[in-house]
Amino acid sequence: MVRWADAGDLPGLVAVEVAADGLFEQVGITFPPGTTMIEEVRDPSSVLVEGDPPAGFALLARVDGNLHLEQLAVHPGRMRQGIGGRLVEAMLDHARASGAPAVTLTTFRDVPWNAPWYERHGFKVWPEPSWGPELRELVRRERELGIEVAPRVVMGLFLS
Repeated sequence: MVRWADAGDLPGLVAVEVAADGLFEQVGITFPPGTTMIEEVRDPSSVLVEGDPPAGFALLARVDGNLHLEQLAVHPGRMRQGIGGRLVEAMLDHARASGAPAVTLTTFRDVPWNAPWYERHGFKVWPEPSWGPELRELVRRERELGIEVAPRVVMGLFLS
């Protein structure tokens, strides 16, 4: 069952994110050192989780008036059970309920469980001219932090 995280969930989500990030080594992607995204979260109301204890999470933000998926992570031991799909559906439901016109994200173009997976869930690649100023800044920061270690794309899904 997908639900909003509470403060007690956040520490356990670090292991989920680290394990999920480890999968990228299979395709030659190693992330720069530093804290995980979930370790920087102070407000659990921006995190959807599935399970108790959570086996996956979706970290959400607002970017250019849209809901933005900052991170989706499912523990590798629990993959292929529909957890990611349920998190995406809950995120889309939340976006609709909150009046967001679209949901955006950035992801690796050629990693099978990234851009191709989001395409199967209705997301499309957004060309740079369609990005708002906050999304442009987010992409610039990702590159500055070294996240652009493989081709990345911005994707979005219009809700209306």
